[in-house]
Amino acid sequence: MTAVAVVEDYLAAVGAGRTADARRFLSPDATLVFPGGKTYRSLDELAEGSAGRYRFVDKHRDEYDTLSTPDGDVVYSLGRLHGENAHGVAFDGVRYADRFLVRDGLIVEQRVWNDLAETGVLTARTPDDLDERWRAP
Repeated sequence: MTAVAVVEDYLAAVGAGRTADARRFLSPDATLVFPGGKTYRSLDELAEGSAGRYRFVDKHRDEYDTLSTPDGDVVYSLGRLHGENAHGVAFDGVRYADRFLVRDGLIVEQRVWNDLAETGVLTARTPDDLDERWRAP
């Protein structure tokens, strides 16, 4: 399985809420780093840390770039987030960039950048609180 396939299958499983499936793509010592420098050591920790921010979030994965390094394969996933915030407001089109380090077929590191906080998506209480660019179709 290529490093891109590992990342794609992992992101698809995470986005669909299939945590057990997603877990099998992570190294036992994986590090997950999210905006604000929040670092998690497991998907369970990530779920706990994300509680109260949104009901669900998934990714429109628009492109992948890869780079082979002595430490493993680096995979960048670029695209747009969609989902529903904690107040039940649907959103779409919010930029994200993820950087993965894949070694021996497992993800050892995930670093996440996105514009959720900057867009006001997390605090919107109605669709009218969102700029039209972030409203779900």
